[in-house]
Amino acid sequence: MTQLESAKRNIITDTARQVAKSEGIRVKELLNVIALGKAVIPKNKRRRVKIPCGIGYGLRTKVNANIGTSPDVCGISGELRKLKIAVKSGADTVMDLSVGRGLQRLRRRILSSSSVPVGTVPIYEIAVRAQDKSGDLLGFSAEDCLEALKAQAEEGVDFFTIHSGVTAKSLGALKSNPRLLGIVSRGGAIIANWMKRHKKDNPFFTHFEQVLDIACEYDVTLSLGDGLRPGSILDASDRAQISELKILGQLAARARKHNVQVMIEGPGHVPLNRIEESVLLEKKICRGAPFYVLGPLVTDIGAGY
Repeated sequence: MTQLESAKRNIITDTARQVAKSEGIRVKELLNVIALGKAVIPKNKRRRVKIPCGIGYGLRTKVNANIGTSPDVCGISGELRKLKIAVKSGADTVMDLSVGRGLQRLRRRILSSSSVPVGTVPIYEIAVRAQDKSGDLLGFSAEDCLEALKAQAEEGVDFFTIHSGVTAKSLGALKSNPRLLGIVSRGGAIIANWMKRHKKDNPFFTHFEQVLDIACEYDVTLSLGDGLRPGSILDASDRAQISELKILGQLAARARKHNVQVMIEGPGHVPLNRIEESVLLEKKICRGAPFYVLGPLVTDIGAGY
């Protein structure tokens, strides 16, 4: 059973007991919020996580640290050093966002070395593999996407960022209501361009049932990515963002029925006085799902590297 199914059945897992102890709450309280979809414990069935964590309602705010290679800087030792520093500094989870060479070998080293949950953005590897195979970043199929998810789940990845909300409908909202900045999410941009090239809808949306099957089999938590998050405070909470958020809310409900844990990403750039509004909107639309906050970035004047 997944952590969510166990919680629904009021079964206390060793991981849930460990998380409840670290949070200083009764394990029954933890099971209740997990069963309601208001909290998650990212932990793949195939991996032992020395320091698991709970994310969501009534729990401490968690910090994720991003690591990963680029085509120009690509070394395993450097990433393992980043991992060590991140965990030592208090990171509750880490994500491998590598787009360099030797992705599988690096990811396996990170998984075997990390004492905390590890996440990925599978579309990065899918695109890199397509580029290596055919010289075409967008030369992948829906089957390639599912194969990559399955392989990473088998390796022990604890949570995936899946950009399932970038669809024909949400892109239509973006087209009819242009932004100062269009799509600033790397994963979202890959998916949008793939859709335009192949004249098909998002494979992570059209094949969401198969995505859920994989996530359920390995108890991989889904982090539903905000591919249409705004890249400027002038675009905050626009029609495209809300259209995507509504789709993510519907997908989150499907995931819960499938006993798959899920959290929602957002909100990107948002003015300081609208942070509370953005959080409450996500909670309402997604029925209290944990909010994986990218930002909120409250100013555009400091943008850069």
